[in-house]
Amino acid sequence: MTHLDFVSLLHKKTNRDYIKRVAEFPKSKAAQIAKKFDYDYWDGDRRVGYGGYHYDGRWRIVAEKLVEHYNIKPGNSILDIGCGKGFLLYDLLEVVPGIKIAGIDISHYAIKHAKDEVKPFLQVGNAISLPFSDKSFDLVISITTLHNLYCYELELALKEMQRVAKTNKYLCVESYRDENEKANLLYWQLTCESFNTPREWAWWFEKTDYTGDHEFIYFE
Repeated sequence: MTHLDFVSLLHKKTNRDYIKRVAEFPKSKAAQIAKKFDYDYWDGDRRVGYGGYHYDGRWRIVAEKLVEHYNIKPGNSILDIGCGKGFLLYDLLEVVPGIKIAGIDISHYAIKHAKDEVKPFLQVGNAISLPFSDKSFDLVISITTLHNLYCYELELALKEMQRVAKTNKYLCVESYRDENEKANLLYWQLTCESFNTPREWAWWFEKTDYTGDHEFIYFE
């Protein structure tokens, strides 16, 4: 199990006003709207989600890092758990034509409005019960998704991720290392349910026999 730094490259490019986030719009109402994972979350007001989640190539650098680290070749199969609109899967196809992809997301809206090139390979589903056979994929990834699960769901999702992967797995979740980062995470997040320090995440990995790689993003 290796700690990687792929998504952090993108995460740190965004400037965040944490106090404004909780002052300009009732946080409880924003969370209620965001957790529907519908239009408002993806393409509505920034106060309740992405504020317009459109393809802009930002995931290309992450795709290149994954390809290099896991030596992805044509014919390899990749599953993205929490794929959203499939932008990362599209970039992976661009970097390595000929790979086999699959994506799953709980949001009907995201799948319906996914990038056309990858839409046929995506489906609505839940991370706690993946509709795939054991050891179906050469690489299974999940980026900023599993922290949205309650603990009893998180255990199932980690076990499912382990089950459907042949060998390689990469997981990126939100975390915090001190009280400042904890407060910022609480201010900024809209859908998070599992608030864990790196040590607590390590406990979850051991408990569920998750043997893949991982990355933590922090709200500094």
